[in-house]
Amino acid sequence: MKRLLTLLAAVGVCFSAIADEGMWLLPYIKKMNSKDLKEHGCKLKPEDIYSAEKSSLKDAIVVFGGGCTGEIVSPNGLLFTNHHCGYSSIQKLSSVEHDYLKDGFWAQNNAEELPAEGLSVRFVRHIFDVTAEIKGNIPSTASQQEYMTLVEQNKTALITKLSEQHPGMQIIVPSFFGDNQFFAFVYEVYTDVRLVGTPPSSIGKFGGDTDNWMWPRHTGDFSIFRVYAGKDNRPAAYSPDNVPYKAEKWLNISLKGIDEGDFGMIMGFPGSTERYMTSYEIDYMLEVDNPQRIYIRGERQKILRAFMDADQAVRIKYDSKYAQSANYWKNSIGMSRGIEKLNVREKKVAQEAAYTAWAAKSTLPEERYIDALSLIEQSQVEAKRENATLQYLSEAFIQSVELIQTMLGVNDYEQFYKDYDAAADRAVAKRMFQIYRENNEILPSIYTKIDNEFGGDSDKYVDWLYDNSQLTSYEDYLAVANLSAEERKAASESDPAYELTMSIITLYRQLIPAISAAQEKYSEGHRLYIDGLMKMQPNKAWASDANFTIRLTYGNVLPYSPADGIIYNHYTTLDGVIAKEDPSNPVEFTVPERLKELYAKRDYGRYADKNGELPVAFLVNCDITGGNSGSPVMNAKGELIGLAFDGNWEAMSGDVAFEPELQRTIAVDIRYVLFIIEKYAGAGWLLDELTIK
Repeated sequence: MKRLLTLLAAVGVCFSAIADEGMWLLPYIKKMNSKDLKEHGCKLKPEDIYSAEKSSLKDAIVVFGGGCTGEIVSPNGLLFTNHHCGYSSIQKLSSVEHDYLKDGFWAQNNAEELPAEGLSVRFVRHIFDVTAEIKGNIPSTASQQEYMTLVEQNKTALITKLSEQHPGMQIIVPSFFGDNQFFAFVYEVYTDVRLVGTPPSSIGKFGGDTDNWMWPRHTGDFSIFRVYAGKDNRPAAYSPDNVPYKAEKWLNISLKGIDEGDFGMIMGFPGSTERYMTSYEIDYMLEVDNPQRIYIRGERQKILRAFMDADQAVRIKYDSKYAQSANYWKNSIGMSRGIEKLNVREKKVAQEAAYTAWAAKSTLPEERYIDALSLIEQSQVEAKRENATLQYLSEAFIQSVELIQTMLGVNDYEQFYKDYDAAADRAVAKRMFQIYRENNEILPSIYTKIDNEFGGDSDKYVDWLYDNSQLTSYEDYLAVANLSAEERKAASESDPAYELTMSIITLYRQLIPAISAAQEKYSEGHRLYIDGLMKMQPNKAWASDANFTIRLTYGNVLPYSPADGIIYNHYTTLDGVIAKEDPSNPVEFTVPERLKELYAKRDYGRYADKNGELPVAFLVNCDITGGNSGSPVMNAKGELIGLAFDGNWEAMSGDVAFEPELQRTIAVDIRYVLFIIEKYAGAGWLLDELTIK
């Protein structure tokens, strides 16, 4: 670190702050973070950010869909999130005739807003620390099985009580710090959500897979939705009579822009981190988990890409599914690279050595802190083969072969078949059968059929499977679905896809006992290890791993140095978009003609920065992960300055070990968002309901 700072000082770059690790629980920010927030430059009081008694910034932040964050930006329920967060909803609304992924969509009034079927938005109404209620009756000598049994019993009772106190609300009670602490969250769920506007993918997904996780970035990653409610402003199923939700809190928007060193904070729903991961788990990740995921998904994606490039209708069907798969695929590549390059395992080994010395000196044997690491080690070794096989079954068959998914059940068959191509699925299935046999000793029983009836040729089996299944088209599915219950059962069980699915499920179940036994050891070791670490360093401000509950992270707008002799600026502009245009790669680097026209005229209006350039994206050294996509980046006054949409490649190990010198959040600048809405799309009517500073 000293050498890095010397280098940067020599070339005239001053990093005024270093990233702070921490996805902080809102009820504790007044106690734990108040002073630090102020030192970073925040002008708000902790109760302005989160208050249990009055409206606060928390009330404008929502869970968007099943895995993203959104923010309310107007009193009429207008919501901003990322383009990739709205992608599946935009895809469902698209067709060859109305390709909103390719062309974008902009409502010109409320009546033109499109209902996004199956999409929901969740507001956090209350947060309670319920650790005493969950753990109060658990004896200190309880085994792990007894501990978790009592935890689940107490959770069930608490959820029943809170449901009675908050009728119509959704109650969840997740654990924190490895099942050592518990909070209850009360959500209000709105299910009438409508698409208001989205840029074309050439803006919202500019750079595609090539630029994913990379900086410099030039992606206008945003989309706009609106929350609707019944006349009483409460959640209601979709109806033409519903009205825009009347928000009690929404975010003001700042056009002042950002400078290096400015305060920035993000509130959202980070999905999952593993900061307390041990060296034993890292070994499994690097040797088994990530390599298998990278290989399996890579093989499937190559096949899907070929079908998508050859047929526009197939592209629309698979765009969202491909993007979701590719995102985690590239994440796994970057995660392994970062862990190895940044010596994360060695740092974990050092931490474990310090813990072991503390536990031996400062704890009693009956407290079992000294056993924590050995329990974790055993859990990673004892079921290694079973876990590897289970992952292969899941990745190669259950997640990749969609014909199997029809047997396991889908939420909406009409929508499933709208986005299904049997030829592409057949090609994927052939490759998955090949690579599963090549890489696994434990085979599902369907391979016996392949050997006995098809001479070991899995391609011939797959052709027979798809030629004879009644589940490869919506029409054939309906023919079965419309039969009587007895006839439907007989038809389903005689379908060749049933035999395949049952062979997968049977092997899946056979693997579970060994995996469950190992998991019990891991859960106990993990709980004791985290509790012990916190006792070992009682004065440290500890942050719990992410678990898709609302958190605050804060820092400053900063550049970074990814390697010796390279310094990345803290922002990008439209100049970079134009420079990246690549006719040889139209899928990822096409610039719309309208955008080029505005660039040629420098018609940026009030959205230009002080140098007359149009900002596109910027960096802030906040601590985020998946689930934070769409989260608001706010300035010192709590005003919206951007939308978080990615992390940087050099710090991909951040879910396991935070890297303060490298960790950056990539955000789309709110000025670029508003420029696209007004100047590019001509949807200026939306700006009239925003509060713009």
